[in-house]
Amino acid sequence: MKAKEYDFSNAKRGSVVAPQSGKTRITIRIDDELLNWFRQKVHEAGGGDFEMLINEALRQYVHRQGVEFEKTLRKVIREELKTMAKRAA
Repeated sequence: MKAKEYDFSNAKRGSVVAPQSGKTRITIRIDDELLNWFRQKVHEAGGGDFEMLINEALRQYVHRQGVEFEKTLRKVIREELKTMAKRAA
């Protein structure tokens, strides 16, 4: 049997399926233990997308960092105001 020959002269490079808007495809190395944990959570939920869970975990982490920064900033401002009030008295 003779193999078919394909004409790729008009072919375009890139993925067949267009990526979702607001999403970027990257290559990342994740510890097997962590990846298995996310896959297990998806399995326990009856299906879904472990990548979505990883995105949500990262979002929560980033949000928490902002909250911690705000708490720290407020603490520093309070301490500085107390110091300034003592100096003024």
